[in-house]
Amino acid sequence: MVDMEATSLRFSAAARTLGHAARRQGLAVPGFRSPPRLAEVDRSLRRRADGGATVAVRLRGRPWVAVLADMIDGVLATNGLEGAEAARVRTHLWSAVEGDTGRSEPARPPRAAATARPRPGRPHLRPVPAPGSAQVA
Repeated sequence: MVDMEATSLRFSAAARTLGHAARRQGLAVPGFRSPPRLAEVDRSLRRRADGGATVAVRLRGRPWVAVLADMIDGVLATNGLEGAEAARVRTHLWSAVEGDTGRSEPARPPRAAATARPRPGRPHLRPVPAPGSAQVA
């Protein structure tokens, strides 16, 4: 079974993944930290004078998916996204971190076997039976 509680290593990996995904969408990427300075909140957004922002998220005692949701919402809030645009970007960001949601199946499908299909323009090689073995037609 997969441990579903947040850890600092998972947090930093998710921050990098979300940063890359946000940049590909042309969005501003906030800094991420943990825990928030305010003891009574699970997440906070602090805007800096230079126009940047820092999203602080509490990890301890929280499900990993809740932490990811707070991080994604922080990217949306940093960029002032609402409505349909926010929904589109949220979907894109969730897709980026989909493999790290605590699911037991792999994030990417396994690579296909080399002999699954012949490549176009290349002959398909078939196994040759050993001498003296029975051939099946």
